Amino acid sequence: MSVTPRLRADALRLVAVTDSLSGGMDGLARRAAAAVAGGATMLTLRLPEESARTLTEVARSLRRAAPGVPLLVSDRVDVALAVNAEGVHVGGRDLSAAVVRRFTPPSLIIGASVGAAEDLSRTEGADFVAIGPVFAASGAGDGGTTMGVAQFRELARLCGVPAIAVGGVAPENVGDLMAAGAVGVAVISALLGADDPLSAARALRAAVDASGR
Repeated sequence: MSVTPRLRADALRLVAVTDSLSGGMDGLARRAAAAVAGGATMLTLRLPEESARTLTEVARSLRRAAPGVPLLVSDRVDVALAVNAEGVHVGGRDLSAAVVRRFTPPSLIIGASVGAAEDLSRTEGADFVAIGPVFAASGAGDGGTTMGVAQFRELARLCGVPAIAVGGVAPENVGDLMAAGAVGVAVISALLGADDPLSAARALRAAVDASGR
C-alpha cells in the first residue's frame, strides 16, 4: 500500500507521541531528540490538557530539537497551522479528516484515529490511520477495551490507507503487528516516557525493521 505524496514512505515506521510535560518543556524536547536519534521517524504532539499557547511553545521547541522528522499536532488544527507543522492528527471527537482537508493546505499530512469499524467513515481524506488500542499499555492495569491483533488486521485491511498500530506496543509484539498489516507503530509512554528514550527507540525501530516490511 503506497502513501500519499505528502508523506515519505518511511515516515510512519516509528511514531513517538508525547506523554506529558512532567519534565518541563526542555525535558520533553530532550526526550524527543533522543527518540529521533534512536530511530523515531515522526513526532506527534499530544497534550490534551494544555492550552493553545502552551502547545504552540512546545511544538516550536520540538521543531528545534528534532528538525529532521515530521511533526504532527494531535487534535489542534489551529496550532498545527500556527507553527507550520507538517501535519495534524484527528481523533473521534474532532473534525473529520475530510472536513479538515477542505480548509488546510494541500501539503498538510492528516492522520486519523480508528478504534472500531464505525470510525472508518471519518478517515476519508486522511493520509494514514492509527488503529488501536491493540494491547493494554504496560503497567496500565485494567486500561479499558483493547482490540487485539485480529481486529487490527481487519481494520487495517478495510481502511484503504496506511495503518499504524497504537496501544501497548513493545519490541516483542511489533512483529505480529507488522505481519497483520501495520506499516509502523506509534508509541507513547514506552518511548518518550521511558527512562532512556534513545535505547527504547533503538529497540522498537530494530523490531520494526526486522519485520521485513
